[in-house]
Amino acid sequence: MRIAVTTPTGNVGRHVVATLVRAGVRPRVLLRQPARLAPEVQDEVDAVQVDQYDADAVVAATEDIDALFWVDPPAPGEDPLAAYARATSSVVRAVTDNGIGRVVFQSSVGAEKRHGAGDIDGLAHTETALDAMGVDVTHLRCGYFFTNLELQRDALRAGTLQVILPLDQPMAWVAPRDIAEVAATRLLSPAWSGRCVQAVHGPADLTWRQVAAILTAATGRRIGVERITDDAMRTQLRQAGMTDEAVEATLGMSTGLRENFVPEQPRTVRTTTPTTLAAWAYDHLRHQIVDAP
Repeated sequence: MRIAVTTPTGNVGRHVVATLVRAGVRPRVLLRQPARLAPEVQDEVDAVQVDQYDADAVVAATEDIDALFWVDPPAPGEDPLAAYARATSSVVRAVTDNGIGRVVFQSSVGAEKRHGAGDIDGLAHTETALDAMGVDVTHLRCGYFFTNLELQRDALRAGTLQVILPLDQPMAWVAPRDIAEVAATRLLSPAWSGRCVQAVHGPADLTWRQVAAILTAATGRRIGVERITDDAMRTQLRQAGMTDEAVEATLGMSTGLRENFVPEQPRTVRTTTPTTLAAWAYDHLRHQIVDAP
């Protein structure tokens, strides 16, 4: 089977590549900068330099491919949802022009809402576009990535996380490596067909209070969490250099799922993955916080 993987150096993609290589597959990897591939991987893959927003380039890069792992790339510029739409156009063209019959798409919990969830609306757009094509497609509805905490290293070092969700509202938290294992298994498995939605919920739903306690134990640093207003978060994001469109898209991922939202896929053995936040934080986050100057 000829498999292509997008974002192969990302938090999920690099583990998808490694899993496929261990399975005996030589994947074709699509990325802007092939030099960013880990040295130990470069001889195990076929790397193609491509911008996922360039539909012609994506079509050329996926010629003769049987199965595709597609991740909408980080949305640059002033209008993130417009960027998601351009990425969607690329994958639709590739699937259509090259007759790709099998796609695994990295989506998110909340995409089932279709509208009103900020950045996640862009993933919903990709889902519906792929559904309309009639190919075998699995949408991975993923929980909140552990690695998002790395974007808050300064706050963690200072000892306080600031969020806009209720502190006792549970949500799914998941390790990107676990998502990759589900994705690779789906790419390789002949046991499914048609449209499938596979939630990837991690080992447990956690509240922000629980997360703070877990991080405190894992790092040895006291870490608290406080809820701030939406406007206060807007100010922080603007001060970080985000455009107004990007700010609202980022906020929407929380505000859109904050009230009266129940995930379409309930937590079951099928959606539960093994890596705990405590283990991940001890292995990956502790040194970034404790050893920081």
